[in-house]
Formats: sequence, structure tokens, C-alpha cells
Amino acid sequence: MNEQPTGKNGPLEGLRVIDWTMWQFGPVSTMMLADLGAEVIKVESLDGDHARQFHRVSGAASTLPGDLNAYFQSLNRQKMSLAVDLKTEKGKEIMYRLVEESDVFVQNFRKGVAERLGLGYDDLVKRNPMIVYGAGTGYGPKGPDSEKPAFAYTGEARSGSLWWAGPDDGNPYNLQSIADQISGIMLSYGILGALMARERFGKGQKVDVSHLGSMMWLGGNKYGIALLTGNNPGRQDRRSARNALWNAYKCQDDKWIAFSMNQSDRYWPDFCKAISRPDLLEDERYNNMEVRAENKVELIQLLDEIFIAKPREEWEKLMNETGSMIWERVQDVWDLPNDPQVIENNYLVDFKHPVLGDTKWLQTPVGFSATPVSTRKMAPELGEDTENILVDVLGYSWDDIAALQDEHVIL
Repeated sequence: MNEQPTGKNGPLEGLRVIDWTMWQFGPVSTMMLADLGAEVIKVESLDGDHARQFHRVSGAASTLPGDLNAYFQSLNRQKMSLAVDLKTEKGKEIMYRLVEESDVFVQNFRKGVAERLGLGYDDLVKRNPMIVYGAGTGYGPKGPDSEKPAFAYTGEARSGSLWWAGPDDGNPYNLQSIADQISGIMLSYGILGALMARERFGKGQKVDVSHLGSMMWLGGNKYGIALLTGNNPGRQDRRSARNALWNAYKCQDDKWIAFSMNQSDRYWPDFCKAISRPDLLEDERYNNMEVRAENKVELIQLLDEIFIAKPREEWEKLMNETGSMIWERVQDVWDLPNDPQVIENNYLVDFKHPVLGDTKWLQTPVGFSATPVSTRKMAPELGEDTENILVDVLGYSWDDIAALQDEHVIL
């Protein structure tokens, strides 16, 4: 384990994490821990994480210069790479020795894979009783489908999530791997809790997180209210939103503006003033929340006609002049690098990549006043740090390294 942490590189500086993960679920979790300052060693097979060859995402090319790809790069920055054949006894011995020198072990393989290789929690806790073992699965560690293979889309499907997102057109909606992202966040959250428990109670433990459970949790009060009331948590078509002030409208320049005013009676007078339609205050179809809900389709059609008559910039000025409106522009990813809130809060960070040059990256969006997060290095080449890890962390000699390479245990 690392010694004498300074806190300069984040609150987890001094902790070592073994990242035996692939694709997105596990790598999200370990990258977040790395962003918080942990030393993360990504253990890969000799042919690497399959994500290294993943050159299209949602139909868009992710290929980058230097035979790199954006999918892998965006999920594995801050990490070191150790390439080892874990199907060999010497390869497993490397892993066992690394576990003895580490604080956290993370894997997101289907239930049973780690156990068959001797890398399950019961195996590793014998080597390091203080280890925090994070396991990411599709459906959880128990139950009849616990060993069933899964990816993000199957977790989204099983959790009911495809019915509450997207347009209300009667079809399931593709969430584009949201399950991987929220599950990775939940796994890092669980690991942090286990690390805190270890500090307080002096023992490690296993942390289980699944696509299914994480996506159910992401449903939030939509699911909570449904379970308590029996009402369907279905999607809402913006053309028939019950509250016209909790909706988005297209402007003349094809840009959109969104309103988030749940207490619509409170805001309705100022809203009517901002859109220069004071007559709507006296209109019996729209003069209170209940009648607006009854006439929602007609009202939204009317507001569509009003907002399409001016560009968004003019509407923003009018909303600002009114003062009390809760509104926001509807942005896309290309707006974010120039958004002053994004810039001031370091939600995107600049980094000079050795191959790609000047680049921008998403930063884990958690601020610490004393131990700030930082981006220190980009994703590693396959096996880039193998020799240094074996020599500096595990005490192997250079003769040992040569022998392991000759035996094809390491690259």
C-alpha cells in the first residue's frame, strides 16, 4: 500500500485499487476512485480489455489517432496497466501478491467467473483480510438469474426503465448504456462506504452492485410513488404534459427552452407577463392549475405557437427581466465546453494528451475543499506498467521479469 499520503491528489491518495474489469460498468467505478486520488492498477489479459477494440458507440465512430479509441480512453484515465495471463499459476500468484499489497479489488465479470479462477471474495480474503472486494453483476449475487449474462441494455430492460424514458410512443426506449454509468457510480459509492467501515471497525468486506438494482434506484421517486400508490410510472409526452410549466418549448431558431415550475399557480401570473399574454390570467380554461391540467393539450399547442415566434435569446431576456421564472436553455454536449458554470466548477478538464494533444475530459463532479480531485494521466497502453509494478510493488527481479515474459505469463 502507498505510504505518506499528502492529500494533494485527492482524498483517496495512498490507497491502491486493483481494477480487474472490462467494458464500462467496472471501469467507471475504478476511474472515479482514481479521480479521487487512489492508485489504480488495471489488470488485463494479454490481449487486453475488449473495450480497447470497441470502435463504434451508438452508431458513432470512436476511433482516434494512434490506434486509440474514445470508448476505452474515456473510461480508463488515471490508471496503470498490468497485462498478465491469469489462467496460469504464475499469473494468479502475481494477482495474489498484488492483493496482499492493495486496499480494494474490483471485478465485473459474470457470477462464477472470478470464483473459477480462484479470484472470488472467499479466495482473496484469505490473502488479505482487510481487502474491500467490489463485485459488479447484471442481476445481483443471489436468485435464480444471478449467473445470467448481462450488459447495460438487459439491466435497463429487466428494471422497467425502458418504459419511463424517451417519447411516449408505445415502444421501449434505448437508454444508451445508462445502466453501466449509474451502476459504476453505485459501485464506487459502496466501495467508499466499505472503506469507511474498515477504518471504523477494522475489517474488509464484499460490496455487491448490479445493473438491475442500480437502475431500479435510478427510478427514484417515480418508482417509490408507484409502489405506494399503484399508479403507473409511465412516460409523459411533452404535448400533453399535465403541467405546462414543467415542459420544454421550441423557439424560432430551433433551440429549446425548458421550464421547471411545479407550483404553477405561483408562477403563472409572471409567466403570462413574460410571454405578453396577460389575457390568459382571466381565461377560465387556464386560470388555475386544475383547469390548465384539464386543457393541457390545447394550452401546450398555444404555448408552442407563442414560443416558436421568437428566437431563444429573446425569450431568455424576457424571462430574466421577469425575475421569478425557473427556466433553462436545453443544451447539447457541444454547448458544455463554453458554459461558464461548467468551466468555473471544473466539470470538464483540459489535458495535453501525449497522442491526441489538447483535449477535454469529464471530471468526476465532486468538489473537495482540502483534497481536490485532479486528472493526472491518460489511459495506459496495454501492459504499459507491468514491469514497474512487478519490480517496485511486488519485488520481482529483472530476471524474474524475463522468465515470465519467456513463459508468456506477462507481456
